[in-house]
This record gives sequence, structure tokens and C-alpha cells, in this order.
Amino acid sequence: PTTGVLYKEDNYIIMTTVDKEKYKCILPLIASGNEEEEKDYKGPTPGELLEPLFKQSSCSYRIESYWTYEVCHGKHIRQYHEEKETGQKINIQEYYLGNMMIKNPLSEPDQEEKENPKESAKEIPTKNIEGQMTPYYPVEMGNGTPCSLRQNLPRSSTVMYICHPEAKHEILSVAEVTTCEYEVVILTPLLCNHPKYRFRASPVNDIFCQSLPGSPLKPHNLEQLEKQQEMMKMPFRRVKEEEMHSTKEDKFSSIHKPVAVGSHQLLTVGTTHISKLTDDQLIKEFLSGSYCFHGGVGWWKYEFCYGKYVHQYHEDKESGRTSVVVGTWSKEEHIEWARKNAARTYYLGEDGTQTVRMVSHFYGNGDVCDLTDKPRQVTVKLKCKESDSPHAVTIYMLEPHSCQYILGVESPVICKILDTADEHGLLSVPS
Repeated sequence: PTTGVLYKEDNYIIMTTVDKEKYKCILPLIASGNEEEEKDYKGPTPGELLEPLFKQSSCSYRIESYWTYEVCHGKHIRQYHEEKETGQKINIQEYYLGNMMIKNPLSEPDQEEKENPKESAKEIPTKNIEGQMTPYYPVEMGNGTPCSLRQNLPRSSTVMYICHPEAKHEILSVAEVTTCEYEVVILTPLLCNHPKYRFRASPVNDIFCQSLPGSPLKPHNLEQLEKQQEMMKMPFRRVKEEEMHSTKEDKFSSIHKPVAVGSHQLLTVGTTHISKLTDDQLIKEFLSGSYCFHGGVGWWKYEFCYGKYVHQYHEDKESGRTSVVVGTWSKEEHIEWARKNAARTYYLGEDGTQTVRMVSHFYGNGDVCDLTDKPRQVTVKLKCKESDSPHAVTIYMLEPHSCQYILGVESPVICKILDTADEHGLLSVPS
């Protein structure tokens, strides 16, 4: 290569395969860069950059199969579970995982930093997030609900703020690192103005390999592997191209995080606990559209009523509920859509049997989008997801194009009905 990363002819390694085929692999010379920019930085401290978040009194949420986590920035962290009993009485089980103990949570460490310039040069802590060592800004919270497993000592947490340019202060993860001590990771764009906290994708540098005399152009085993992969793709040839490239989306749905670090598309993911109905009742109510799934983390939540609509909404104490119609159901429109797109995709078993992996349904005619002047529309992808809780549901939304969405809905309830899908992907009560 003549441009980009430098390669030198003498910077190589000889690789030998198990079949004794030999290849000369030229390695790139890797430059790091960015050190200068970090050295000269004289802008606001991380604490000052985060101040607006603490002043707004905003809260972030993460919904898991049983617990909901609430982080009110600069105030408290709460873990709670709500259960509605007959007569609409709500029981709340809750624990505070930490409360802010000082008036201005951001003043103390930053004050030291300003008074003592040597301090500011100290190492910024990092955490391994999805394989990437990521710098974070810690805020300690103590004085939570007493912990019976630790002689009634109060629970405490470290909130780790990390830079993510597309985030909206979502909770990436909550982990109990030791009994009643927690780590909460928050994604925020505010820290990205500080060069030392900026997310840096690890550069990918290609290694070029040339076969040496007497060895084939490509190793024999590699050719075999590529052929196998081609064969495995064959049953999916009818599947539309967008489905073939949906591996990214599958990855997101399996990790259940509000925003995958370094991604652009993922908006929100949330797992909620649904109800105590029996499986059969639940399936009937879900398919009739009278039982709706809810999910999502952060500002927007989602409501999906099968065969009716997809809504995106935000609830606010002062202004009430803001709701956006993302798509509404029309059987005729969906069937028209299904003629051109794959409404069903399959797994191919080793014995050649096909089982339905996912069904996709089209909901058009949503509210008109300011950016496109066209109605919003959404493709709902229903997938089976095994879970210890038969009533868990995970909902996530992607926006690959402006106001054209993909809503992923995964639940054990769906596992029981996927095989009833007809040619248009429409589901029915199992017989």
C-alpha cells in the first residue's frame, strides 16, 4: 500500500500453516498520535463538563427482567420492583444503592486538581468495556439502604461516567462488585469535549501476506472454510439483503445494553417483566392486541400492541405523556410489504429441517416525520428468546434511516407461536 499506515519491506514475519505452507506477512508500523492534543488541553475539567447533568436534576433508567434501576445524577441510585395487586394497589420493593453526601458532587476533586497542577496529571482510571479500555470519571455515592449481609453497613456505589458522542446519559450497566457495593456505568456526550476521556476506536491495521515459492496463493484450510461458509449461506438466499446484514442488530439484541459503545444505530434496549397470566391466556391476549409489550430505557419508552400499533412515549410529571405514533397496522399494507420482503426467516437444522427464527411485520402510517415529511414506519421483528422468567420481554429500537425504524421484540411468549407463522409471517394461537 502506498497511503495510510506505513509498511516497511523488512518489517515482516514468516507464518507457517499446519500443512507446512509458508507466507511472508508484512506488518504495519503503528503510530499512536493524540498525545500533543492531550498535553495542551486547558479546557473545563471533567467535573465542570458534567455539571449541567447534575444541575438539571435528570434521571436515567435501566429496566431489567425484575429490577428497574434509577440513577438521578448527583442525587441517588435506586433499585426497585413494582407489583400491581388486584384493586390496583401497587407494592414497591426498593433499595437505595447510594446517595450523594455532599452539596456539589463535582466540586471537591476538581478543586484539588486546580490547586495542584501535578494532581491533574495523575492517571485517569479506565475500565474494560466491550473489549476496549475506556477512561471514566468516577463519582462516589454512599449512605444507601443498610445491607443486612454486611452488619447493616449502608450500600454504596461508584458511578462511572464515560464519553459516548451519541448517548443520552443512558445506564450501560449496573454490577454488584462486592456484596452491597455497586458499579454503575453511564454513557454521556458531555465528557467527549475533554481529549483524555474521548472514546477512541482501536485502529485496525491490515497485515498483508504473500505466498512463498512452493505454497498456494491461499492456504488450503482457508479455502475449505470459505467454501463451507458459502454453503451455509445457501438456505438464506431468498432472504432480503437487509436481513443478511442484520448481524449487527442481532449482536445488539443479545447484549441488552442501552447503547453499544462505538455504535451509531442503537437507540435503546430494555428488558421488562410482564405479567402473571398463564402462558395460554397471555398468547391469546397478545395476539388479540389487548396485551401490549412495553420496554425501552432512557427518555423514550415503547409500547407494542400486536396487530394494532407501535408507540414511542415519554412520561413527565409536569407535562404528562408525550406520545409519537411510530406505525399502525394494516393487514393489506403488511401483505403488500411481505411480497417484496422476507416476512419469515429460518434456522436450518443439521438434519435439514427448517424452523422459523424470526418474523417481520410492517407497521406504516405513523405520525409525519419533520425530517422527511413522510409518515413514520417501523418493521417489527419478533424473535424467540428463552429466559428463566417466562414473562420477560426485551424491546429495542434501531433507526437505520430517518423515521424508518426497526423494533426488536424478544420474549419466551414468542417462542411458543413462531412456528404458526404463515407465508406472510402472521401468527396464530397454537392448536
